[in-house]
Order: sequence, then C-alpha cells, then structure tokens
Amino acid sequence: MQNMTEPLADLDISFGHKNMQQLIQLRWIAVVGQIVTIAIAVGLFQVPLPLWAMGATVLFLAIFNAISHVRWRESPSVSSRALFVALLVDVAALTWQLYWSGGLTNPFAFIYLLQVILGAVLLKSRWSWCMVGVTVLALTLLAWKAEPLGIPLDHDHGWRSLYNQGLLVCFALNAGLLAWFIRRINDNLRQRDAKLAALRQQAIENEHIVRMGLLASGAAHELGTPLATLSVIVGDWQRMPVLQQNSELRQEVEEMQQQLQRCKRIVSGILLSAGEARGEGSQRTTLGVFLQGVVERWQSSRHATQFRYSHAMDGALAIAGDSMVEQMLCNLLDNALEASPQGQHLHVEQEMQSLVLTVRDQGPGFPVAILQALGKPYQSTKGRAGSGLGLFLVSNVVRTLEGQMQVHNLPEGGALVRLSIPLSALTI
Repeated sequence: MQNMTEPLADLDISFGHKNMQQLIQLRWIAVVGQIVTIAIAVGLFQVPLPLWAMGATVLFLAIFNAISHVRWRESPSVSSRALFVALLVDVAALTWQLYWSGGLTNPFAFIYLLQVILGAVLLKSRWSWCMVGVTVLALTLLAWKAEPLGIPLDHDHGWRSLYNQGLLVCFALNAGLLAWFIRRINDNLRQRDAKLAALRQQAIENEHIVRMGLLASGAAHELGTPLATLSVIVGDWQRMPVLQQNSELRQEVEEMQQQLQRCKRIVSGILLSAGEARGEGSQRTTLGVFLQGVVERWQSSRHATQFRYSHAMDGALAIAGDSMVEQMLCNLLDNALEASPQGQHLHVEQEMQSLVLTVRDQGPGFPVAILQALGKPYQSTKGRAGSGLGLFLVSNVVRTLEGQMQVHNLPEGGALVRLSIPLSALTI
C-alpha cells in the first residue's frame, strides 16, 4: 500500500504556503491602512504624532513584506513556526506604532485581537498560546511605558467623540478583515480536505491491489505446478509418432499448448499488475517486435477479425519486454472487442520522450458514471460480480510506470483510451 505520510506532508506544506500568502496580502492592507490613518489623524484631526518614528515603521513593514513575498514564492515550504514569526513581526510593528500614538488610550489597540484570532486559526496549539502571551505582554508594556496623547478626553460627546469614532473604525476593520481572511482560510481548508479525501480513496484502491496481489500469489502457487506439469505432458505428446501421423490431433495438441502458455501469461500479468513478479523475468527485445508479438498473440487468441493495428514509432528501440505491459494492453483491447466486435483500432506513436498507445472502438462509448469514476475498481456496465477491474488494473499499471491515461467518448461514436508512457520506463 502506498505510504500516505509524504502526500500528507505535502498537503500541510501547501496549506501553510497558502496561509502565508494570505498574511502577506493582509500586511499590504495594514501598510495602506496605517498610511491613511496617520494622514487623517495628522491632517484632519490635528493629532500630534511623531511622523518620523511611525513612518519608519510603515516603511519597515513594506520592505519586510516585499522580502517575504519573494522569499515564500521561491520556497513554498512554510511551517507553523514561520507563520508565528510573521505574526510576531506584525505584533511588534503594531506595538511600536501604538507606543508613539497613545498606548492603551489609542482605540486601535484592539487590533491585537485580530492577531490573536489569526494565531488561533493558523498556528498549532503551542504557537497560538505563545501569540496570546506575546500580545498580553505587549499590552502590559504599553500600559507601563506609553504616554497618552496630548488631546482632551471626549468620551461624553457620544458618536462625535474622536475616541468613539476610532473604536468604530477599529471594530469595522477587525470584523471586515477577519470575515475576509477566515473565509479564505476556510476555502483553503476545504481544498485540503478534498485532496485528503482523494488520498484516502487512493489508499483504499491500493489496498485492493494488495489483496489482489495476495490472491494472485496464492493462485500462482496453486496453479503453477499443474500448469507446468501439463505443459511438459503436452510437449511429450507433440513428439509422439501417433501425433506426427495424425494432423488433426497434432493441431489440437498445439492449440492446447498455446492455451497453456496463455494461462501462464494471464497469471503472470495479474501478478505483475498487482505488484508482484512471478519469477519470469523480462526479456530484451525491440519495441516493434514486442508490440507486434502482443498484437499477434491477442488477435489469434480472441479471433478478432476486424482489428486494425498501425504505428509511427522507432521499432528498433531496445526495450525490456514486460508481461505487465502486455497484460495492460490486452485488457484495453479486450474491452474494445467486447464493446465493439465490429471494429477496433490500436495506434502506437512516439511523442517527445513518451510512447503513446491509442485504442479506439466503434461501440456505444463509456457511460458518464464510468468516466467520472475512472480508475476505480468494480466500475462496470456488465452487471457481473467482480467485473470492472480492467481499466482499474490499466490505470494502476500506467501510474506505476509514471504515465498518464485519458479516456473519453468520440463525437462520431465509440470510445478512445489514450496511454502516454515514458520511454525511460520501458527502455533498457
């Protein structure tokens, strides 16, 4: 069964990278918001603020954010610690700004809640609690060291109070940014859950392969000896004088030998498709000879008179003739023959560094449900128990060879299955 540890780690990395991108966007909003707020406070309300200190902080945040954008675009691996450091920089910048603008008497001190909530959403438990401690410490330092601004208190002026207006703006900022940011985080979570569900489904399918491998292994042990015995006996019959004199009987014995060899190839193909070898190694051959042999054996055993084979490839390319690939191709051709006895077409060509095998038929095409569940086991229109493994085995062989499979219905009728397999997986 495929190990899910690495895919899950990749999901965590991707999720952390998306969250870091959200923080970078949020920080740009903070930079613009601080510039606008300082300009309004100084220009409109004549609040005495140290522009050099607060402007330097805004410039620092802008530079830090630009560096973060470049840094995390080139290196997508983002840990919870990296997210904590990013939030820590935001808290430090906010603390510095509040120190020069009234400390706890500044209504924008409640923006610390935004940092705490973001920490609870983005970080692991220990880091989120660290963020709580950092913000409490920052507020304590502001209460101890920061001096109020030299403006009169006007809380009794109701909505006309500068402090009350600041509170309203701070609340609107907190609420709006949290709604926007958490919605984006939830979208990321849904995407991660969808990918996780796909990985779990793949693990279930791989478990089917393991079970099939065990079943096929048992079948190989049980069938291997009698098949070998029968093959020896039939070989002895072929050398008997009575068979040499009776042409009809000799043809029947030769047919028996061919069918025995076919049974052995079928067992080998199932074992290899399930991930086990039967002990019969791959043979050195050429691409043209291998494919021609597969086509001839399949056509003669299935009596497919309407089958057509064409190719545009380097037939002299040296490859390892693998029964796994042969069984995969035979499964596709069997499906095409069953769906369309009136005609099947196999075309093989090379595209760049890949071997492309295309199987067409003239049947009714795949139902929509089969196309949507492509590559899953037991998806079949035959209505028989245990059927529907052909495309499942094909998809897993292609995936083992690091190739790709495409399946769709043709506008003029019939179905098309296109396999793209790297030549490096076949060549010696």
